[in-house]
Amino acid sequence: MKKKYVIYHGSREVVEKPEHGKGKPYNDYGRGFYCTESIELAKEWACTEKDGGFVNTYKLDASNLSVLRLSGEKYNILNWMALLLKHRTFNVSAPIAAQSKEYLLNNFLPDVGGADIIIGYRADDSYFAFADDFINNTISLRQLSRAMYLGNLGEQVVIISDKAFGCIRFINSEPVSRNEYFPKRSRRDTEARKQYLSAVRIPVGNILNDLFVLDILRGGIKNDDARIQRIISE
Repeated sequence: MKKKYVIYHGSREVVEKPEHGKGKPYNDYGRGFYCTESIELAKEWACTEKDGGFVNTYKLDASNLSVLRLSGEKYNILNWMALLLKHRTFNVSAPIAAQSKEYLLNNFLPDVGGADIIIGYRADDSYFAFADDFINNTISLRQLSRAMYLGNLGEQVVIISDKAFGCIRFINSEPVSRNEYFPKRSRRDTEARKQYLSAVRIPVGNILNDLFVLDILRGGIKNDDARIQRIISE
């Protein structure tokens, strides 16, 4: 597994010394310092509709750190979903969504207690919408898995533990133009939604061989069920 990383953090400000314990508890994976290995993505994330920001560059030595990679063999897309459901705010007013949330949290939530770093998908606006469709039984497990590759959002590297914060070294920071990078962010999200509506949300093949969240609930399907990996791998 990779031990040395160059990571980037898009922000409204220069962050020379990231601090453990700061950050919003309702981010994708809870409190942490959210970065990416893509400087272009970090520049997009630094900008809002009104303002530019900064991209901060760091070196991270993970040689002695525990890295939990949600895209690794031990995990599947439902583990990512459960972690998202724990921290992000979903509309679960519909009975199917409320029961889906409870079931996924009880059966698919990964143990991140020993992790210093978590690497996984970023639930940007479009990705969050895909996840919301899944817990409302609108799209299948296969469709959700395919949707995660739309827009080329890549993975985020999240610094979690105090130990990991001690392994970050600030390199530099540079300003990011809102006029250049906010439109890029918007186009990426729009393209992901367009592909989703035109190619992914429409069922592909025989949906009887797929799994919807209602099937998972009714079948009592657990994290180690072979059908999950088979469908995701197709």
